[in-house]
Amino acid sequence: MADSFVLKDRAHPGPSGKKRAVFVTGAAGRIGSYFAEHSHDRYDLTLMVETDGQAGKVEGFGRVVVAELSDFDRLKELMQGTDTVVHLAANASPSATWDSVLPDNIVGTYNAFVAAHAAGARRVVYASSIHAVSGYPVDRQVHADDPVNPGDLYGVSKCFGEAMGRYMAMQRGLSCIAVRIGAFQPVEKAREDSVRLLNAFVSEADLTSLLHASIDNEDLQFAIVHGLSDNLFNCMDITEAQELLGYRPQDNFLSEHPVLRELDLHRHVEAHDEESGQESGIRKDVA
Repeated sequence: MADSFVLKDRAHPGPSGKKRAVFVTGAAGRIGSYFAEHSHDRYDLTLMVETDGQAGKVEGFGRVVVAELSDFDRLKELMQGTDTVVHLAANASPSATWDSVLPDNIVGTYNAFVAAHAAGARRVVYASSIHAVSGYPVDRQVHADDPVNPGDLYGVSKCFGEAMGRYMAMQRGLSCIAVRIGAFQPVEKAREDSVRLLNAFVSEADLTSLLHASIDNEDLQFAIVHGLSDNLFNCMDITEAQELLGYRPQDNFLSEHPVLRELDLHRHVEAHDEESGQESGIRKDVA
C-alpha cells in the first residue's frame, strides 16, 4: 500500500514580508467564491472564472481573469508569478457522463497541473472529492492510504487528478496536496432534519481553513488529506490533515443537528480506552 504523503527533502521558507500569490480556478463556484471572500486579506489572489457574467461573484477579492481550462497557453500566461494554484474548477456532478468528465475533469486538470509547472508555481492544491472513495461500504471508514474506490465517473476523474498530482510532485518537482472534499455546506444545512450529511459534512469555514493550511505548508511534497469537519462518525479519517497540516476543524454535524444534538452522543457513546476512565489491567505492573 502506498504512503499517502511524501515529505520534501528540505523545507523552503515562505515568502518574506509579502502575501503568497494564489491562483484559483473555478473561483465563481460555491467553494471558490467562499474561499475568495475569506482569503483575500491573507493572499494575493488571482480568481479565474469562465465567463464575464461570473466575475461579479468574486469582484473585489482579487484580480479576476476570464479563461477556460482548455486554453493551456492562456493558463500558463495567467499563472506566471504564482506560488500556489488552487484547482477547484470541474464538473462536480456525481451523475456526470464521460462526455463532460473528459474535457472538464481530465483534460482540464492536466492543463492546470502542467501550466502551473510551466509557470514556475511551487504547489497545486487539488480539489479532489469524497467520490474518489465513495465505492466503499457506508460502514467503512476510509483512510488516506487506502486504495481509491470511486463510486461514479466523477469519482474516477478525481482519482485521475490525484494520480496526476502525485506524478507531478514526484517526477516533475511540483508539490501537490490533494484534498478529498466531503459535503461542503454552510453550517445552517446541518441544522435541518435530514441526517444525510451525518458522516460527510464539512462546513464552509472548516474547508477554507484546510485549504489555507494546504497552501501555507512548506514540508510536504505530496499528500492526500480528507476534508471533513470534526464529526463524530466521519466516513473518512482526518488524521493526516490534522497531523501533517495542523488542521483543527471547529464545526461538528452532531452539535448543529436539532435532534442529534439533544442525544448528546459525544457523552453517551463510550470510548474503550484508558482516556475514557476505565482502568487498564496493566496498572499494577507499571505502578
